Amino acid sequence: MDKNRRNKKRWNNQRNNQKNNQQPVNEPNKYEDESVRLERQKAISEIKAREVICAKCGNPVLEISSCMSDKATGKPIHFECAIGEVEKNEKLLPNEKIAYIGQGRFGILSYENPRDQRHFTIKKVIEWDDKEKKSEWREELSELYSKVN
Repeated sequence: MDKNRRNKKRWNNQRNNQKNNQQPVNEPNKYEDESVRLERQKAISEIKAREVICAKCGNPVLEISSCMSDKATGKPIHFECAIGEVEKNEKLLPNEKIAYIGQGRFGILSYENPRDQRHFTIKKVIEWDDKEKKSEWREELSELYSKVN
């Protein structure tokens, strides 16, 4: 038992040392070139300065990274507006709900017991974003983020 206690203590010290050696996220890297740092700052400022309007509701988009593409125009729309469109087109039973299941898809989830949302089956998959077609705004955004990261 003493041997296990010693090993555990050593492992914890190693773990703490690893945490202490990591550089904080907000502090600039002292080895980074000044021009690279300025380019990153410029890209961040450009992203923050843009005003994007939702193609469905006409309200400003505050978090572009959580947007979906409008099926008709390909322009950004709120995630909530996309779910609203799916809800309009689908008839749901009382024990069903719509959820985002990843990769640009929504699903109709069916629950045996609506109070227990851990157990469900996906009754239907709804493709929202076309995997073959990338929106212009997404490509531009990914280019800006590649300058930041």
